[in-house]
Amino acid sequence: MNITIENILLIGSLLLFVSVIFGKTSYKFGVPTLILFLGIGMLAGSDGIGGINFDDPKLAQFIGIVSLNFILFSGGLDTNWNAVKPILKEGIALSTLGVLLTAVSLGTFVWLVTDFTIYESLLLGSIVSSTDAAAVFSILRSKNLALKTNLRPTLELESGSNDPMAYVLTLAFLSLVVNQDQSFISIIPMFLQQMILGGALGFGFGILSKYVINKIKLDFEGLYPVLAIALMFITFSATDFVGGNGFLAIYICAVYLGNQDLIHKKTILKMFDGLAWLMQIVLFLTLGLLVFPSQIIPYFGIGILISLFLIFIARPIGVLISLMFFKMKMRRRLYISWVGLRGAVPIVFATYPLLAGIDKANTIFNIVFFISVTSILIQGTTLSVVAKWLHVALPEESKKITEVEKFILELPKSLLKEFKISPYFNAVDKRIVDLHFPKSAFIVMIKRQGEYIRPGGSTVIKANDVLVVVLDDEENLTEVNQVLSGNTNI
Repeated sequence: MNITIENILLIGSLLLFVSVIFGKTSYKFGVPTLILFLGIGMLAGSDGIGGINFDDPKLAQFIGIVSLNFILFSGGLDTNWNAVKPILKEGIALSTLGVLLTAVSLGTFVWLVTDFTIYESLLLGSIVSSTDAAAVFSILRSKNLALKTNLRPTLELESGSNDPMAYVLTLAFLSLVVNQDQSFISIIPMFLQQMILGGALGFGFGILSKYVINKIKLDFEGLYPVLAIALMFITFSATDFVGGNGFLAIYICAVYLGNQDLIHKKTILKMFDGLAWLMQIVLFLTLGLLVFPSQIIPYFGIGILISLFLIFIARPIGVLISLMFFKMKMRRRLYISWVGLRGAVPIVFATYPLLAGIDKANTIFNIVFFISVTSILIQGTTLSVVAKWLHVALPEESKKITEVEKFILELPKSLLKEFKISPYFNAVDKRIVDLHFPKSAFIVMIKRQGEYIRPGGSTVIKANDVLVVVLDDEENLTEVNQVLSGNTNI
């Protein structure tokens, strides 16, 4: 069955509907939703019962890049800087040195057990060297798994920030495969350019995006998420245009924005959370359609061998060596090693050799797909079990809700207070977003001249306003008074 203009919406909506419905119940049976989405795509493909003929790596790559933009940006927005800051060095070590060591060790093994050249082997190792942000974010959050001593922010920081390293290594070794006369040294300038420009421009675009979101005056609240999407794509494409790493840039930009006071921040967070789930489904469905199961079967033996080496040897090598300079218990290191989930990102990166037309492109793609599926099935289904076995999981009653989760879930506060704004207060004629209001308190209503106003980030506080504020506890009263009055001696 060919995809046409007449039936693409019907097919797409039915696949999406089936994915959402089955995804709701899949975890009751211990099956990760990502595998389900892949399976539905494969069943709908030319080798499955759907018979959809989809064999367009270029379109799949485009869908993959767009989807990864949303997934990484959403993950960055949800990253709590206060939680990440204590483990920033460990996260950077894992996302750079850890990825490099994983790629090199796995590539060396592939070179020894296959007929691949050394550069082809290192290319395959690079493609699967990073943990997958979509898989880690999806599985950790859907399982609501609480972990000890900053383990969860470490895992989420690594998965959100290590894709750029794998991307650069993939492009570098692909270049060496295509251009046999190049030396290994020639890829170092490209690597430095990608990482330095990506990091710097990501931070710069983060500052610029905050300014644009808070200063521009839009008539409708629903336009602010649209503005954020535009800024996200500008950050990615502009960084890529000048030779920087766009994936690194959008993640850093999003982490910066997620920890700033933004107009209609709650609306933006909710919108990106939903879009990230949509993009995960679309991405895995698309990659499922692109795969021909009949072509994967011949690679079962070598695929399982490479996959097991990655899980039990290459990944632990990368983690243990990159963390050897940090004080950390061995069971924490082992759990970080186990959460080395491979998902959609390696499959997207595997489309680059296909488009480059190298000899072993199809073999690499099929092996990478097999590795991703086995990783999610073996590691993704056992995260809770291994966490309990290694004693890194918190008891059920000890689970904490982050400030971001409180913000999204709109949990009720324990106190409701009114604050009268004196004409001499610091808050007079200022927008709420510019007050840097405590995260533990929210202005839910403003009484102004006998009328009630629903506040937003762009709402300007006037003299004699009465603010209705909800707070966590009495300790927040002093902090709110200081913000509103400007008097630090209260």
